[in-house]
Amino acid sequence: MCIRDRYQRRVHGMFKRILLKSLATTAFGLGALGTLMHYQPDNRLCAANKAPEQNKKHRIWLRSENCEKLNHPEKLFLCTGNANRPLAEDIAKHLGTSLGNALVSKFSDGEINIQIKDNVRGKDVYIIQPTCPPVNENLMELLLLISTARRASAKRVTAVVPYYGYARQDRKMTSRVPISAADVAKLLETVGVDRVISMDLHCGQIQGFFSPRVPADNLDGSAVLLDYVIENTQIFTDPNKIVVVSPDAGGVGRARKFQERLIARGFYGAELAMIIKQRKAASQIERMDLVGSVDGKDCIVIDDIVDTAGTVCQAAKELKKKGAKKVFVFASHGLFSRDGYKKIAESCIEQIIVTNSIPLREGAPKGKITQLSISTLLAEAIRRVVQNESVMSMFLCGLMKLILNR
Repeated sequence: MCIRDRYQRRVHGMFKRILLKSLATTAFGLGALGTLMHYQPDNRLCAANKAPEQNKKHRIWLRSENCEKLNHPEKLFLCTGNANRPLAEDIAKHLGTSLGNALVSKFSDGEINIQIKDNVRGKDVYIIQPTCPPVNENLMELLLLISTARRASAKRVTAVVPYYGYARQDRKMTSRVPISAADVAKLLETVGVDRVISMDLHCGQIQGFFSPRVPADNLDGSAVLLDYVIENTQIFTDPNKIVVVSPDAGGVGRARKFQERLIARGFYGAELAMIIKQRKAASQIERMDLVGSVDGKDCIVIDDIVDTAGTVCQAAKELKKKGAKKVFVFASHGLFSRDGYKKIAESCIEQIIVTNSIPLREGAPKGKITQLSISTLLAEAIRRVVQNESVMSMFLCGLMKLILNR
């Protein structure tokens, strides 16, 4: 065989392999597309569909379902401070256990008094304590509870912090300022925490403020908000004309993820928009510009924290000017500081939906604020950590979810 014939055979063989690889890739893509087209109608506007039997490690979490009970609740010790006791009690109920006996009070001079009255030697201790207002007091309770459990020979200490205080101070915006989110992480590590479970951190890089010795789980609270949308489609003018709006450039990723999950659950007309805001100072907005179209559509403004409510109220006003029919605000953490309640009551916002990561203080405007429970979400995350199961699989969605369900 001459050199020319050998060369031609090699070229033909190379093109044959490329063609076969392309055909295989196309076949896989068509198969995945067929799966998506076949299964999506069954999930349309339905939050409580039961998934077919499948591997437990890939079971999709739904807010409408209770989490499984712990296999060995006697090995677990749950306790809480004074930040959000009702939430901690609900979590314990979902897990099939009760809160441990831990005294959290004050001495006459205002110092915090901690005493765990049950034996925690060799147990997994989970301390449920959001660092919400009063931030410093609740943070100190958390630190002392961790230290007490560590000194009492607990096997492992996990801090469940649904709302992570100081999270917005995650970088230096000007000279001679602290990075408080990192400093809080160092404090938690210093007193002996082994793991941190939080929800919707202001910035994902806060997980990196903890050393590799202390894993930090950042749960996605939008799973609870998403189920609320699906279960209450009547609040929208037209469920097929919804725009998910990010109130600032930093929240575009969060808004886009929510939009993709809406589409995966049957809201095929869900679109995305963004508001670009310029601030004079903290909590003072100078100008807002809209990127995207909202004319004749209902808007869902997605944010992680509603503090003084100035941003969301002004965003709702801007969206109304651009032709939006209704404006809803979905936020994971509702602080409502200062005159936040008054701003919301006087705004054009139809409804603000928040989770109970932070207890609502008195005086909330009736009919304007809806609070959803995250007790099932946190209880399921705790159960999975205790029993060494995947936490990420709680939030699988879209094509991957449908393929796993198959």
